[in-house]
Amino acid sequence: MLPVNPFLSETHAMETNQDIQVSRLAEAWAELQAHAATGQPLEPDAYRLAFADPEFLLRRETRGLRIQLEMLKPDLDQAAAGIENTIVVFGSARFPAPDDAEAALTAALASGDPKDLEKARRGQRNARHYALAREFARLVATDSLNLPPEERLYICTGGGPGIMEAATRGARDVGAPSVALNIALPHEQSANPYVTPHLSFKFHYFAMRKMHFMMRAKALVAFPGGFGTLDELFEVVTLVQTKKAKPVPIILFGADYWKRLINMDVLVEEGAISPEDLNLFQYVDDPQEAWDIIRDFYALAARAG
Repeated sequence: MLPVNPFLSETHAMETNQDIQVSRLAEAWAELQAHAATGQPLEPDAYRLAFADPEFLLRRETRGLRIQLEMLKPDLDQAAAGIENTIVVFGSARFPAPDDAEAALTAALASGDPKDLEKARRGQRNARHYALAREFARLVATDSLNLPPEERLYICTGGGPGIMEAATRGARDVGAPSVALNIALPHEQSANPYVTPHLSFKFHYFAMRKMHFMMRAKALVAFPGGFGTLDELFEVVTLVQTKKAKPVPIILFGADYWKRLINMDVLVEEGAISPEDLNLFQYVDDPQEAWDIIRDFYALAARAG
């Protein structure tokens, strides 16, 4: 802020400072918009305001600023929207909706291609996870609407397709907003069509995205998934195990899948974890059971009105 002239009235000084500041901000963004509209490349310019200089902000030395911005933007926007408690839903981005799986199977049967048929049958089998994730999110959103605003739980996903889409869709089915924390990847990934636009955020840094998942998380529900799901699941389990994060319900949805994928008992047998570490998570197969575990953990049923 510019120094206030003691000979000016306080009101006049504030108006003067605001006018100068607004003018500079407007000019900075107007320049960027003009280049974008005409397709002109931005050349390095020492005189350009630092915060409005993409060439400067994308330098290696300013990585700390970019990380800080990825911390602040989603946090401030969620706080403004009253989002304080979330249930994070992870799972494969590759599992289709039942209708899409059925259509793919019909097309594969018509084509007769063995590879297409195998893929379509697998998709149809995994579509049940999509349906279960959608139902779980619908239960959460429906009951949360009856809780006081400060206790409401909102579905939070990675914002992509598959299980993330299913959970987001379940919340929207009953008119509830949900949070989407997407990530910029080499292969283009956009938010699914059911996300709440003003709560849909895009990240460059995986680390900041993971931090935001945990900042408001009151529970984690991991549906069957691949490397990304495993990465996010064990991040949370490790934080709780090492007491870097408060205990929260960690639910592995689809007991058969998870037990076939990872034999947790081997970790105990080999002394890699303590026997009590197996109590950090629970296996479930039913959406209502998963939601009941979370409600009982926080005694929400007694407070819903």
